[in-house]
Amino acid sequence: MTVDKKLQNYADISNKIRPVFRHYFLEQYLKPGVWFERQQNYIKSVAASSMIGYVLGIGDRHVQNILIDKHTGEVIHIDFGIAFEMGKNLPTPETVPFRLTRDIVDGMGISGVEGVFRKSCEKTLEVLRNNQTVILAILEVLLYDPLYSWNVLSNKKANRRQQQAYLSGGSGDESEAEEGLGVPIRRDINVTAERTLMQVEEKLLGQEDNKYISVEGQVQMLIFNATSKRNLCQVFAGWQPYL
Repeated sequence: MTVDKKLQNYADISNKIRPVFRHYFLEQYLKPGVWFERQQNYIKSVAASSMIGYVLGIGDRHVQNILIDKHTGEVIHIDFGIAFEMGKNLPTPETVPFRLTRDIVDGMGISGVEGVFRKSCEKTLEVLRNNQTVILAILEVLLYDPLYSWNVLSNKKANRRQQQAYLSGGSGDESEAEEGLGVPIRRDINVTAERTLMQVEEKLLGQEDNKYISVEGQVQMLIFNATSKRNLCQVFAGWQPYL
């Protein structure tokens, strides 16, 4: 199926399903002050998790892997079996840096991705850049541990993982995860670790397409890529990009 056909299918589905997540905050938090505070918590937590998820290349962010704390309004991510850009190597590659679909944006209120969300993204990315030495040092210890290798799923296993996640409504069978990403395997040379550290370092330096860009420019590019209909229509169906 061509990209144009996928885009048309995505548009058709989107026209039939309207984003409604803003109603969650109106129905859950009846006092205006509490509603405002919880919504602000939600926006800031989405911004922080998005920037961190981008830097660490965390994928598989379908709706079952993003929860919300009813007490604070903050989002909680689970299942980090696909990280360090491994989602791009799946049979159906992930084409967005993080989940910023219509319902996620709808919960932010009338301002959407502007205002608090954008500023929170910029502040989070700025903090990550300023602490890149510490972040890379921690990752280097983890990735160069001789007992671990962040290897890539074979196409067959990766495809089975995606299909199981789609059919079961979850993130896949745990036994498959043990065979796939983040599996403890003994190796003498971890080439994947070197490539992973380089990718993370480039993100923290603001290097995109061999060009260095500002924090504001990087955030703008990420928001554009995450909300692009052309990118979303190419994501695996079980990811439910139309929600």
